[in-house]
Amino acid sequence: MRQAEREDEPHTAIRHDWKTAEIVDLLEAPLFDLLDQARAVHRRHHADGQVQLASLLSIKTGACPEDCKYCPQSAHYAKKTGLERESLLDVDDVLSKARLARDAGATRFCMGAPGGRRTARDFDKVLDMVRGVRALEMEACVTLGMVTKDQADRLADAGLTAYNHNLDTSPEFYKEIITTRTYEDRLETIANVRSAGVEVCSGGIIGMGETIEDRARLLQELATLDPHPDSVPINALVPVPGTPLESLSRVEPLELVRMVATARILMPTAFVRLSAGRESLNREAQILCFLAGANSIFYGEKLLTTANNDAADDRALIEEAGLRIKPACAS
Repeated sequence: MRQAEREDEPHTAIRHDWKTAEIVDLLEAPLFDLLDQARAVHRRHHADGQVQLASLLSIKTGACPEDCKYCPQSAHYAKKTGLERESLLDVDDVLSKARLARDAGATRFCMGAPGGRRTARDFDKVLDMVRGVRALEMEACVTLGMVTKDQADRLADAGLTAYNHNLDTSPEFYKEIITTRTYEDRLETIANVRSAGVEVCSGGIIGMGETIEDRARLLQELATLDPHPDSVPINALVPVPGTPLESLSRVEPLELVRMVATARILMPTAFVRLSAGRESLNREAQILCFLAGANSIFYGEKLLTTANNDAADDRALIEEAGLRIKPACAS
């Protein structure tokens, strides 16, 4: 359980009015000063040394109508990526994988499908998946692209714990990465999810050619949401061959550490999730991210279509760092 908020103490105020310049200053602060501040915030609001393990499964793959330049699932780049379209998985198959994830230590099971139109039958199957995952006493999260208020309400009625819908980058840089959906579309889906009483999971990606100001603006947009997102995934670009961003270099590890620490300071009560790109970090860099305020990771062999850390290596890392696994929430 998160510790009670103490807004009268240093570094702990819950704010929704962060200025871009303030956030840039944090991102560029001396590393030890930044880590000290992030640690103070983290210890005030979270059980120290506790980490949430979330498993992520692609329940439907490829043929996405959106043109996100980082994503191999986009139909716009299918000829170059070679990713083949796969239909929605059967409910029993998904629940079988959820059981395996639970038995391996995961407490949250996330299910992802590309955006775009979905049939009523497919949506009903997703609802059955959510119910089944909850029956396993796991938290259930889905990411399906845009959802209407009615769809969000139905997901909530099925017992959905959280809905992931990332902002990806700053409003200003967004059009350089995606043209088929607007920033406002994404904010509308977040509002629909929140109005249904479902937890919001929303973050972004660094390493797509954005500036430090773009990173600050992304965090500002997230921190302006009231309340803050319950979970904030911080992703580092995985340059996938065949996508428009295939030639970009990997993010330097300390850039990811700084992004995690700044997200922790801006959104004290959120779970900051170390997400895509973690497989390129050595153990020391990952431990620095935990020190900076990351308290959730994706656990398992894949993140939708990209590689992830080996589960055995993750368990060894958790033990070596003296971390404890967060139990699933009851509701």
